Amino acid sequence: MLRDLLQEAYGAMRHNRRRTTLTMLGMAWGIATVVMLLAYGDGFGQAISNIFANFGTKLMVLVPDRTSMQAGGQKAGAPVRFTLEDVDLLTTNLPQITNITPEVTRPASIQYETRTFNFSVTGNYANVVPIRALKLAQGRFYSPEDEMSRARVAVLGSEAKEKLFSGRDALGEHIRINGLSFEVTGVLSAKMQESDDNLNRLIYVPFSVMNQLTDTHYLNSIWFNYEVNDFERLEQSSRAVLATQHKFDKADRRAVRVFNLMSQVYQFQIISLGLKILLGFIGTLTLGIGGVGLMNIMLVSVTQRTREIGVEKALGARKRHILLQFLAEALTITFMGGVLGVILAYAVSLSVGRLTLYSAFAKNAEAGDIRLIIHPGTLIAATLILTAVGLVSGMVPALRAARLDPIEALRYE
Repeated sequence: MLRDLLQEAYGAMRHNRRRTTLTMLGMAWGIATVVMLLAYGDGFGQAISNIFANFGTKLMVLVPDRTSMQAGGQKAGAPVRFTLEDVDLLTTNLPQITNITPEVTRPASIQYETRTFNFSVTGNYANVVPIRALKLAQGRFYSPEDEMSRARVAVLGSEAKEKLFSGRDALGEHIRINGLSFEVTGVLSAKMQESDDNLNRLIYVPFSVMNQLTDTHYLNSIWFNYEVNDFERLEQSSRAVLATQHKFDKADRRAVRVFNLMSQVYQFQIISLGLKILLGFIGTLTLGIGGVGLMNIMLVSVTQRTREIGVEKALGARKRHILLQFLAEALTITFMGGVLGVILAYAVSLSVGRLTLYSAFAKNAEAGDIRLIIHPGTLIAATLILTAVGLVSGMVPALRAARLDPIEALRYE
C-alpha cells in the first residue's frame, strides 16, 4: 500500500512539474533557513565556549582589597593582605580545589642583547599551566623541581618573544630581568587578548625566584581551578575561609574580590540558549510560510481532481484512502524539499566559513568567531519541525478531499 501511495504521489507531481518544483523550492528554502539559523546559534555558543576556554573555565581568582563592613573589632576600610599561609589554608579547607597557585606580578626591565623592553613578570607555581589554560608553542614550562631548586628560568609570552628575539629561536638563550640573568625554557602560544590586555607579553618565572625581583611576602592574588559544578557554593566557602583568617565579615564582598569565570560562562549559556530558541522560532515561521504555500497548492490540486476523487469513491475508496493519498503527496513534496534544503544549508555553511565576532576587537581571536556548525541534533530538530509543518499543511487539503461527497464530486465540472 505504501508503494502504491508513493507511486500515486509521484504521478501527481509529474503531472504538475512546475507547480511541484516551485512548492518544493519554497519548502527547501524554509528548511534551509531553519538549519542555518540553528547552526548559527550553535556556532555562537561554541564561539563563547572557545573564548572562555582561552582563560580557563572552572577558574577562580581571589584578589585582596579593603573591608567595607565592620567586623571583629576592626573598622571598615582595613586592608586585606594575602600570604602563602592563605594558599595553604584554602588547600586544606577546600578539597574541591584541583590546582592552586599564588601570584605576584610586577613590571620589570627585560633585556636581550641590545633590546630592552618593560614587560610584566609574574611569579607562580608550576601548576599555573592548567589553571590559566596555558599552551606551549616551544620548549617546556618550568617544573616543580625548578621551583624547589630556585632555578632562574623563564617562559615567555608570544609577543614578548617576538619583540625580544624577532624570528630567532629563544630556547636556551638568556635574558636579563632587572639585571638578573634567566634562561628561556619555553615560549607560550598566543592567547586571545583585547587591545588593553598584555597577556601575551607576560613573562612567567618560578614563585621561589620571584622574591629576587620583588617582595613576595604579600600576594597580588590567588588562582585556583576546581572540578565541582556548584561554583557559587565554592565561592562562598573560599570567602568564608579567608574571612575567618583575616577577621572580616564573610558577607563583605569588597574585602576579597572573587572573579568566578563559571558565573559568566553560565550567564552566556543562558543567552546562547535563548538565542537558539529565538532563531529556531524565526526559522519555523519562515518554514511555515512555505507550508502555507504547500497547503494552497494542495487545495488547488484537490479542486482540480474533484472528479477523480468522486470516481475513486464510487469504486469503493474510503475516506482514509483519499486522506492518505493526498497526505502522502504533501509529505513527499515536503521531504524532497527538506533534502534539497539541507544540501543548500551545508553548501552555505561551507562557503560562508567564519563570521567575525570576537576577532573584531581582540587579537588572536579567530577561535572566538562564529562558524555555522550543523550538528546531528540540528538536523533532528529541523526534521521534526519539517514533519510537523508538512503534516499540518497536508492534512487540511487531505481532509477536504476525504470529506467530498462522491455524487457532488462526480458532478463537478
